[in-house]
Amino acid sequence: MFRRITQFCKQLFAEGEQHPTTESIQQGADNAQGLSLSITPRNAHTISRKNISENALKVLYRLNKAGYEAFLVGGGVRDLLLGLEPKDFDVVTNATPEDIKKLFRNCRLVGRRFRLAHIVFGRDVIEVATFRGHHGNEDGDKISKANAEGRLLRDNVYGSIDEDAERRDFTVNALYYDISDYSIRSYGGGMEDLNDGVLRLIGDPETRYREDPVRMIRAVRFATKLGMRIEEVTAAPIRKLAPLLRDIPAARMYEEVLKLFFAGKGQANYQMMQEYQLFAPIFPLLADTIADSPKGHCARMVNLVMRNTDIRVMEDKPVTPAFFYAALLWYPLKSRAEEIANESGLSLYDAYFAAMGDVLEQQCQTISLPKRFSVPARDIWQMQLRFERSQGTRAFKLMESPKFRAGYDLLLMRAEIEGGNLQKTASWWQSFVEAPEEERGNIARGGAKSDAPRNRKRRVRRRPRSEGGSGEGAKANTGSDS
Repeated sequence: MFRRITQFCKQLFAEGEQHPTTESIQQGADNAQGLSLSITPRNAHTISRKNISENALKVLYRLNKAGYEAFLVGGGVRDLLLGLEPKDFDVVTNATPEDIKKLFRNCRLVGRRFRLAHIVFGRDVIEVATFRGHHGNEDGDKISKANAEGRLLRDNVYGSIDEDAERRDFTVNALYYDISDYSIRSYGGGMEDLNDGVLRLIGDPETRYREDPVRMIRAVRFATKLGMRIEEVTAAPIRKLAPLLRDIPAARMYEEVLKLFFAGKGQANYQMMQEYQLFAPIFPLLADTIADSPKGHCARMVNLVMRNTDIRVMEDKPVTPAFFYAALLWYPLKSRAEEIANESGLSLYDAYFAAMGDVLEQQCQTISLPKRFSVPARDIWQMQLRFERSQGTRAFKLMESPKFRAGYDLLLMRAEIEGGNLQKTASWWQSFVEAPEEERGNIARGGAKSDAPRNRKRRVRRRPRSEGGSGEGAKANTGSDS
């Protein structure tokens, strides 16, 4: 028996020498879902420590030196293998959050749904998570909780690296870079899917989406970002389960929307979100307006905003949620203002101000917009109401507003969509803004001259008012406001 074991070990060792690229191990009892594991040694992959954050390496080395398992995991490993620059580097370990805090003075523990350790190096934060385990391994208050729809509310269940891999969302994210020997552990065929350009969910898709509906959005985002296709079984339940996104906390959805539309793939993400019916649950006002007129102003504005945002990201220009939401929601705002004006008898100008609160309140039910962005969004909307009133010498004062440029950009976009008189207004402002400073006075006076006949008519009409006439004076005031 001893000889047979010795011979088997020699044969296994010899096979390892003959095939140094990948060692495949099929998991048994320790891996309930039967995820395959392949280990790629250092000489068979392209990841170099030179491309890994220095701070992430510090965390990995200290955990390893203290006797814990430590791996770079998920998107950082995936992007490095694809030759992309990772946005962040996440670490996973068998050390508990409390153990991690003892090792790092610059550590703070965060999260309720799943406890995480954030190691802070100035502005750089390395997120460290403990291996997640199966729900059945309940120990005291380290247990998971789910609601009636199956969404996880708390998930502080710790386990092994094999169990952690099963809890990952997609196979291309179940990749672990081992700091102890610089190998890569790939679960569920993650390396193969990465090479084949396939996005595959780990486990039963419907169950996994119910646990966390945001995974449906992540499927879209990864597909466009990585140029991958969503595997058929993974895609099948998305349309049916899309309404579950309404239950996601609005603050969390705000962060997810930034990732979707502020990374240079906004237009592609929007189109795929529409395809899988994921857009309506988080932008209900836009969805309703577009449904009423699929090729109307609102639909065209959304496409224009997405395209322009992508261009700005690609050109490394700043993008702000204030302008993004102000532009997206302009036509729902316009529609709501017209409704209020018809129902209440308010002037359209006053109705716009009333509608701003309604529109922002409704949108914030699904996507929480911080005040630092919602207030400037209102300013940008108010600008639209002032552009037609401020041609001529008033233009100088309007240009002093901190939100002038954002409001002006939205005016140009509206003019591109609507044309007509709005295009004339936008053209005047464009000539005024782009003119040298010394010529703006002439342009402004030219605008003032065009208003002169109306002003003279108003003065003439005021004279009989002292004799008892009021109707003409009221009409003149209305004219000067238009």
